[in-house]
Amino acid sequence: MQEIDNKQLLLNSLAKCTQELRGDKSQFILASEYEISTSIISTIERGLKDPQLTTVFKLAEALNIEPYEFIKRIQDGLPKDFSLTDK
Repeated sequence: MQEIDNKQLLLNSLAKCTQELRGDKSQFILASEYEISTSIISTIERGLKDPQLTTVFKLAEALNIEPYEFIKRIQDGLPKDFSLTDK
C-alpha cells in the first residue's frame, strides 16, 4: 500500500510542477502547439495521469525546459527519503 501513496506523491509533484511552469498559458494552447492531448495535460495537472516518457519529453519542450531540469523540479518537490520501492 505504501507504493500507491508514494506514486501519488510523485504524480502530485508532477502536477504542481506542470501547473507552475505552464503559468498563464491555457492547456488548450499548450496542447495544440505541441501535439499533446488537452485531456492528458488536464489529468497530469490533477495528479491522475502517470505519463509515458515521450509525453514527459513533449511536455518539457512545451514548457520550455530541458527534460532533465523538469525531472529535477519534480524530484525537488518530493520528500528527501522518497522511494517507489521498499528498501
